[in-house]
Amino acid sequence: MTNLLLAGATGMVGTAVLTRLLADPRVSEVVAPTRRALAPHPKLRNPIVASAVIPEDADWWETDAAICALGTTRAKAGSAAAFRAIDHDFALAIATRVRQGGATRFALTSSMGADARSRLLYTRTKGELEDAIDRLHFASFTIVRPGFLSGNRTDDRPMERFIGRVLRIAAPILPAGARISPASTVAAFLVEAALAGAPGRHIVGPAQIARAAESQG
Repeated sequence: MTNLLLAGATGMVGTAVLTRLLADPRVSEVVAPTRRALAPHPKLRNPIVASAVIPEDADWWETDAAICALGTTRAKAGSAAAFRAIDHDFALAIATRVRQGGATRFALTSSMGADARSRLLYTRTKGELEDAIDRLHFASFTIVRPGFLSGNRTDDRPMERFIGRVLRIAAPILPAGARISPASTVAAFLVEAALAGAPGRHIVGPAQIARAAESQG
């Protein structure tokens, strides 16, 4: 049985991850720190924390594995610095704490095109985070790089809805790597990596996610 920490449990991918973890018989406890309370569940431990504060001495950092599903955009964060503080600094601090707490497996939600040398803020930040977590030397580190995400969001994003419709219509003629990445499929890869990830560093790209989603019907 695995004790696991989930960061980003209230987002689109994180919500799908949490649902899977709570239903998985391999999981004994899920620690999901959030700013607002989650629905109670016998297997869920839900510390309430401020978004900018990491409690260094909390006992819930001691865990077998962790999943990071944190993510925002520059527009939503309000500035480039605020975006980096969440998507890089906060995520890295969490990875560092769980590594110090004994976690041996880590699964990260990143992005298609993530590259520390990219000229684009979003993909450069994601790439820098991947490299920084890699240097923590988890026994198993899986990076999931979705393309355009689809699923149930709590906030309204009209442009994303429009792009999603276009991509769904064009799916038959698009290469697998350019198709939609369903949040539920991304969550499935993250959960399996955290619970049974093989040793080493692994990357799951958008083409692999799209093919898995299509095979599931």
